[in-house]
Amino acid sequence: MCLAIPAKIVELLPDDQARIDLGGVRKEVSLALVEDVAVGDYVIIHVGYALTKLDPEEAARTLALFAELDDEARAAAMAQA
Repeated sequence: MCLAIPAKIVELLPDDQARIDLGGVRKEVSLALVEDVAVGDYVIIHVGYALTKLDPEEAARTLALFAELDDEARAAAMAQA
């Protein structure tokens, strides 16, 4: 199973690289597979590569779903403790 997640571009770097923000964690990724991206755009990230540009509203919905899953997982873990 693969997981690709939305991330916001916070800085464009040389050599088709960018710095992205993943919930406060910043990471460098390759932009070699996407075109016409800018700071503030959302991209789908998988294994260090931006795969495609993502609509900001879709990114927000997806990130909200991930946050909801995290909240439910934490609640379940606390209930088992």
